[in-house]
Amino acid sequence: MFIRPSTPSANSRGFTLIEILVVVVILGILGAVVVPQILGRPDVARVQAAQTDIRSLSNALDVYRLDNFQYPSSEQGLEALVEKPSGFPEPKNYNPEGYVKKLPTDPWGSPYIYERRDTGFALYSLGADGQEGGDGLNADIRLADI
Repeated sequence: MFIRPSTPSANSRGFTLIEILVVVVILGILGAVVVPQILGRPDVARVQAAQTDIRSLSNALDVYRLDNFQYPSSEQGLEALVEKPSGFPEPKNYNPEGYVKKLPTDPWGSPYIYERRDTGFALYSLGADGQEGGDGLNADIRLADI
């Protein structure tokens, strides 16, 4: 059996140069409008990442408290979520696998701050400037505010 090679018919044609240029121009306009909207918001993404980390650490601290009947002390800190702490209060039912695999740092590279309080704990990041207080992106990100 012999198969005849197909020849282009009058109805099949490729794209013209004008059509290709129109598509390139449309893609360029979309890129010029959409890309700055996405890439121009890295600071907002950092704040949201810090809020997510703080919520996750808060949940791990709550599980720690359920297992051990109290939160770790300020001296034991967040490290108590990774490995069994020594000192007071001694964890009675510490999970041998820990409560988090690794402690995250905030999106600006600083550790999250944990303070044990009489009625619970405070957990926060100092924000972009790494100092207490501040406004906008330099504001502290606190669990109580999320």
